[in-house]
Amino acid sequence: MDISIVIPLLNEEESLQELYDWIATVMHSNGYIYEIIFIDDGSLDNSWGIINKLSNENSAIRGIRFQKNYGKSQALDAGFDLAEGDVVITMDADLQDNPDEIPELYDLIIKENFDLISGWKKKRYDNVITKNIPSKLFNAAARKTSGLKLHDFNCGLKAYKKEVIKTVKVSGEMHRYIPVLAKNEGFTKIGEKVVKHQARKYGVTKFGMDRFVNGFLDLITISFLSKFGKRPMHFFGLWGTFMFLFGMTSAFYIGVLKIYKLYNDFKTILVTDNPWFYIALTSMILGTLLFLAGFIGELIIKSKDSVKHYSIKEKLNF
Repeated sequence: MDISIVIPLLNEEESLQELYDWIATVMHSNGYIYEIIFIDDGSLDNSWGIINKLSNENSAIRGIRFQKNYGKSQALDAGFDLAEGDVVITMDADLQDNPDEIPELYDLIIKENFDLISGWKKKRYDNVITKNIPSKLFNAAARKTSGLKLHDFNCGLKAYKKEVIKTVKVSGEMHRYIPVLAKNEGFTKIGEKVVKHQARKYGVTKFGMDRFVNGFLDLITISFLSKFGKRPMHFFGLWGTFMFLFGMTSAFYIGVLKIYKLYNDFKTILVTDNPWFYIALTSMILGTLLFLAGFIGELIIKSKDSVKHYSIKEKLNF
């Protein structure tokens, strides 16, 4: 199969038929063997009914319906797990991503051997204050932290080599950072393509300030995971050892000083009246806890199973 198109959605009943017609036109005009995987992330409207109708008309249409709303990352992970195409393309269901970009994205993966191509909506039709400015700040921070020179990490229109999506696991709200996750897994040929951005035609945006804040929190998480995710002991063990040694040294100093003053009959105070006693004690406790955190992290990594953080209610054509 040439292409799998993975489309997560939430309450997009008005746009689905138009989006499918547009994609089908592009697929047929280029002679691709394809599948379209719609992931209904707990929609409360008639989105699933439309997907059901489309699947009855075309066996290339596949559907996954979640039991409830889990989030875009979980929807993409479910789609990636079932996708069979040599190239996997993700796009949003709100008609803001342009299906006419698909052939060029496909060629960049197949002919130029890119692992991943991320779309860049250079000219946007979003609200400047609520989306454009926060998006620019977020992308600048992501570039600085990850080392990837991409302009639009959050663009839903991306193309992947099949091996990438079968290797990368997306959870939480990490869909923004799939290029970073891919880079961490050794897929280094990551490119960018300017894509057309369409103004929203139906429905309302799912973007809010909470997602902006969560995006930066996830950025901190992935920055840590990219350095210490495989070996947490390298971080927690290092700082734990440092804190414990600092505490031990302080305690040793307090003890030696106490003995020296007693031996020379100098005026002295109780050890528990010395503030350094509590600093030393706290440092040793913190050091021990940090070391244990690293040790437990290592055990979890070595024993963890691949757990799906979503529940599928129905499938179509799988």
